[in-house]
Amino acid sequence: MKRVILILCLLLLLVGCKKTEIENQNGDTSKQVEEISNMKVLIDNKEYIINLEDNETVDKFKDKLPLDLIMNDLNDNEKYVYLDFNLPTNEKKFNTINKGDVMLFGNDCLVIFYKTFNTTYSYTKIGHIDNLDISHNNSINVRLLNE
Repeated sequence: MKRVILILCLLLLLVGCKKTEIENQNGDTSKQVEEISNMKVLIDNKEYIINLEDNETVDKFKDKLPLDLIMNDLNDNEKYVYLDFNLPTNEKKFNTINKGDVMLFGNDCLVIFYKTFNTTYSYTKIGHIDNLDISHNNSINVRLLNE
C-alpha cells in the first residue's frame, strides 16, 4: 500500500511539474520581443537615425545601401528623389503624415516629410526619423547607411 501511495505521489509530482513547464513555455512564447532595426542617415552632414519598419520594402532597400542622394523640395513639406531602382510596395492610405516619416511613393520615389499634414495619397512606410530638423530650402544632400 505504501508503494502505491508513493507511486501516486510521484506521478502527481511529475504531472504538476510538467504542467508548470508547459505554462512557462507558453508564457515565454507569448512574450514576443520586437526587434527594432535602424538606419543611419546624414542630411546635410547632420546625423539622424531612421527607425525602420519591418517589411519587404525595407529589406530590399537596405540591400542598396550605402546611397548618396540629392533630394528636392516639394510642397514645402517634403523632400523627394526618384531612385534608380524599383522596390516592392505595400501601399496604404495614411490620413496623416507626420514630420519625420520616411515613405516610398510608387515603387521608386523616396520621400522624407519635414512637416505634419493630412493627405489622401498612398505610401509604403519605410520608417521614421525622430527630431528631424530640416527646412524648405531647395535641395538637401542625403547619405543613407546601414547602422
